[in-house]
Amino acid sequence: MTSRIAAVHGVLAPHRHAQHEITDMVAGMCLPPGADRRVLDRLHRSVRVRSRHLVLPLERYAHLDGFGAANDVFVEAATELGARAVRGALREAGIGPADVDMLMFASVTGLATPSIDARLVGRLGLRPDVKRLPVFGLGCVAGAAGIARVHDYLRGWPGHVAVLLSVELCSLTFQRADASTANLIATGLFGDGAAALVACGERWRGRPAAGPAVLATRSHLYPDTERTMGWDIGSSGFQVVLDRSVPEVVRRHLAADVHGFLGEHGLKPKDVTAWVCHPGGPRVLRTVAEVLGLTGGALDVTWRSLAEVGNLSSASVLHVLRDTLAGRRPPPGSPGLLLAMGPGFCSELVLLRW
Repeated sequence: MTSRIAAVHGVLAPHRHAQHEITDMVAGMCLPPGADRRVLDRLHRSVRVRSRHLVLPLERYAHLDGFGAANDVFVEAATELGARAVRGALREAGIGPADVDMLMFASVTGLATPSIDARLVGRLGLRPDVKRLPVFGLGCVAGAAGIARVHDYLRGWPGHVAVLLSVELCSLTFQRADASTANLIATGLFGDGAAALVACGERWRGRPAAGPAVLATRSHLYPDTERTMGWDIGSSGFQVVLDRSVPEVVRRHLAADVHGFLGEHGLKPKDVTAWVCHPGGPRVLRTVAEVLGLTGGALDVTWRSLAEVGNLSSASVLHVLRDTLAGRRPPPGSPGLLLAMGPGFCSELVLLRW
């Protein structure tokens, strides 16, 4: 029993800045007066990001007074960006709002009750009996995990339509007066954006879905890695936990996961015609390519997304999927692999058929 991706639509926050402009803002916000900023400059250059989109004008960030103020911005902006993303995806899929049976919402950069998905039902014209699933805490892996859980739903309801929405406003989590390496890397790597994916079950009787089929998924949670990535949550909001061991955890586990997963379906990495990989950062991407033996520009779309918009947390892999679909399509019937990693520490693998 398969599901099929009908459309993926990405949107970005309104304020686009070159990396050096954001670095200057971070220097003023995070470093003590008169501090040497050479470490900050080096870290921001090393992440290979050229530009990013932010939800607020640069001058507003220094004046966000605590978690409550940042979260208020999140609720308003996430609702607006989320509405744009879902409308765009439904339009591209040729599916009306009233046809949506399930809406899953993923974010790790803000909190809302009622959840953002609930705020969107009436605004978008979704049915009042639409099934909703708001998910918090998966972080960067949630784009891939969201596709996997939507696929699970559509296997049980093969005549239904499901929408996955991710909104991540990472800049609202940047910590003022925090010159830790983790915060400086985060302020150089992460950007703001959203993406929505529309998927149809195997027995959906509407317009045929144009995207790849989802064949199978795999989740893997690695033991004793809880402090590898995540948040420490306090009065100032979400303080990033980002251990330098992330690439080593990827090196230790990913190859066996991918080989085992593909092997269950009679495949090897050399059979995969498109790799849709979350842009976790340069060190992670180089490690992924090394352990999987990827050559010939297999991760070019991911590297380009990282450079142009930064890491959008859970929305990033959906942007990479959109860009893959918009480019030169892999041969029909050939396998693709979508993958992401995130807090837990964990990985999610999604086997596609183009």
